[in-house]
Amino acid sequence: MQIWRRYWYVFPLLASLSLVLILLSGWIGTRSHAGGTPSQTAGTRGSVARPTPYRPGERLIIPVIQVNASIEPVGVLSDGNLAVPTQNPWDGVGWYQYGPYPGARGSAVIDGHLDRPGGYPAVFWRLHQVQVGDEVLVTNNAGETLHFRVKRIAFYTPQEAPIKDIFGKGGGTYLNLITCAGDWIPSQHQTTLRLVIYTALV
Repeated sequence: MQIWRRYWYVFPLLASLSLVLILLSGWIGTRSHAGGTPSQTAGTRGSVARPTPYRPGERLIIPVIQVNASIEPVGVLSDGNLAVPTQNPWDGVGWYQYGPYPGARGSAVIDGHLDRPGGYPAVFWRLHQVQVGDEVLVTNNAGETLHFRVKRIAFYTPQEAPIKDIFGKGGGTYLNLITCAGDWIPSQHQTTLRLVIYTALV
């Protein structure tokens, strides 16, 4: 089994749907995918959304599973799939830069690899062990720390993954963590499930 090819994707069967939702909402990014929310927070239809400002040195910390990872801004690939970090691909995480940053109103999204070449653990190898009530932290290079609390945990098949719920939920300050789960499907270059950890700012 070619485990090393388990990159996290935004569900190929829903990629076209996600593009439609984004383009209709006026989210757009600079790479073929648009970023923002259904509530039009990124601008009006047809406008070009700019990346949310990012400050180098910010980190994602999940104490219960001993994750302390650098955060890298990512966009989307040419096929509409969410990109993963490239500067520190196995131990770092990718923040979707066309949505809100953690701590801003809306749904911030961070993804990371489950494993690395050879099937060895990557940054989110133990993400499935996180439980409701656990703490997730985001720190910056100024020493500030944002505290999030896990509210819900969900496994989705590609057909069930709620793109709008993951990327576009408003009405609060959220941080959603995503990685692969389930069995590897060689012919599709993806796994059977996606794990989403929903958190909210404390």
